[in-house]
Amino acid sequence: MTTAHMLATQTYEERLQTLSEGSVRVNFNAFVDIPWDDPAYAIVPNDARWVLPEVDPLGGSEWYQSLPVERQIEVGLARMANICKVGWQFENILIKGVLEYLMDVRNDSAEFRYLMHEITEETHHIQMFQEFVNRSGTGVAGSPWWFRGLQSILPVFGRLLPEIFFTGILAGEEPIDHLQKNILRASENGSMHPLIERIMQIHIAEEARHISFAHEFIARKAHKLPRWRRFLLRYLYPLTMRILAGVIATPSREFCKQYEIPRKVIKDLYYRKPESKKMLKDLFADVRTLAEDSGLMTPGTRVVWRALEIDGRPARYRSEPAPKAA
Repeated sequence: MTTAHMLATQTYEERLQTLSEGSVRVNFNAFVDIPWDDPAYAIVPNDARWVLPEVDPLGGSEWYQSLPVERQIEVGLARMANICKVGWQFENILIKGVLEYLMDVRNDSAEFRYLMHEITEETHHIQMFQEFVNRSGTGVAGSPWWFRGLQSILPVFGRLLPEIFFTGILAGEEPIDHLQKNILRASENGSMHPLIERIMQIHIAEEARHISFAHEFIARKAHKLPRWRRFLLRYLYPLTMRILAGVIATPSREFCKQYEIPRKVIKDLYYRKPESKKMLKDLFADVRTLAEDSGLMTPGTRVVWRALEIDGRPARYRSEPAPKAA
């Protein structure tokens, strides 16, 4: 029986127990499960494996592909480092907000054990992400300045409005998971540097549990909320998804300035072109399914999803590959 099937037939508490047991059986240590000092994993100059694959919006752009190979390598390595930096900044908020949430759970809560497992895993993710950034030598800043400025404010929602907080967690986890899976799927054997490949493999494996928990949490809590909080969640749910998609998936202004990427290129790649609009819709197929199942998708909120250009059909199953454009 698969984990997905087991979760579908269990109570909420039983599902969390399954996720907790999975964290015990399959877990990773940032400095044990990545051979940092293996020469095969070293970051060396002019390594063509840092050229971005076309599945990455920047890698598939005419601007990027017109660059000399040496410059493609430089920007490609920095792009991977920046994704890692954004990842750990986001997980910093997650850890602080989860600890805020746990202050109010009962002593025998199954949530406490699972979320402490998740915090442990996210700590290792932060370590491996920052170690990669350090070894890349790129000096990237990660997320936009305004998002970094909110690092001490956003975790408070873990205690005050946990359904909004975990919506934000899901809004950050889904885009980076989608992006990393696409990159791994598109990489042929030997075409991707083994260091970033291993980091992505570990992150995807453990994030599957984290995403499952966020789905379970929202599905369970949404129906039990007071009317005003359910109304607020319905409308903030798509808005949060859209805002954090920009933070996670789009290179910041600082990054573009550092690597001399024209802003027009970024706007075309991530906002204007039909392919970019399709990519944005594809990012949130799973959370649209969750919205439908949790009673968060209403005639009124469908207007918001459409206005934010993240509407579309729900996924038929978790992590369903996006259909190709017609």
